[in-house]
Amino acid sequence: MKAIITTGAGGPEVLALGEAPAPAAGPGEVLIDVVAAGINRADVQQRRGFYPPPPGTSEILGLEVSGRIAAFGPNVTRPFSLGEKVVALLTGGGYAAQVAVPAGQVLALPEGIDVISAAGLPEVAATVHSNLFMTAQLQAGETVLVHGGAGGIGAMAIQLAKAAGARVIATAGSDEKVAMLTSYLGADMAVNYRTHDFVAAVQDFTEGRGANVILDVVGAKYLARNVESLATYGRLVVIGLQGGATAELNLGNLLTKRAAIIGTTLRARSVEEKTVIMDGVREHVWPLVASGAVKPMVDRTFPLAQVAAAHEYLETGEHVGKVLLTL
Repeated sequence: MKAIITTGAGGPEVLALGEAPAPAAGPGEVLIDVVAAGINRADVQQRRGFYPPPPGTSEILGLEVSGRIAAFGPNVTRPFSLGEKVVALLTGGGYAAQVAVPAGQVLALPEGIDVISAAGLPEVAATVHSNLFMTAQLQAGETVLVHGGAGGIGAMAIQLAKAAGARVIATAGSDEKVAMLTSYLGADMAVNYRTHDFVAAVQDFTEGRGANVILDVVGAKYLARNVESLATYGRLVVIGLQGGATAELNLGNLLTKRAAIIGTTLRARSVEEKTVIMDGVREHVWPLVASGAVKPMVDRTFPLAQVAAAHEYLETGEHVGKVLLTL
């Protein structure tokens, strides 16, 4: 089958269209003919050699796809049909013509969403729902700070938090993105982190109380300032390390606030955990997408053969929402 082959660790130039053995659906799995695949920061880290796939999983990049069911393995009990349009959350293998995935990680498309745009939903929906609501227990009336508000995860986090009745502060790297976060996505306040201090902005917006929840993709670079931004009993959820993995922290600040720092990843979780998360996405997120309350944010699509250009574009940081590959 057609697939993107990684010739070594490095820049986008190590990615090329080639051939790989076609997968077969094992017990409890479905085989999907891929229509589109989402590109995620984790793909970039894997390409660079910093985020290897879990043992025994595909070396091919790609953590989310949309497509049509092509075959069933033994013991699939979920009510799918051949040819049905679906999305899937993957451990890897998405940059290819076909992928085999546990049925619990597969969902039918939300009503009214086209099959290409849907490819940008599973990873961000699962990440945001599991972290903001299952882990941080974000409640109506609370304030959440979302870093990287213009990215795929950030855009989804803003919309889901607003739909849940929370107040949202988001950060982005340009005035144009800041304007979009408030005017289009509905953030209550947006901060250009290149020109303004987000800690001061949070304190001003909350009248000194701080943010109840922070969703952070940056990591070490923001650790101390995030803790400073937290409210009493606040929850900082770290889901990315774009700003490094090691930082020094004054634990006294954390203790004084009775706050929590939680680190999570999605990729390495068990099939059982991912199934629970995807069931939650179907129950709580899909109705919001179907109603139009939550919009899929697709910035640009690239043909599979132009994967290097797609990665180059993602790394410019100019995108708003998701970048997709189409087959």
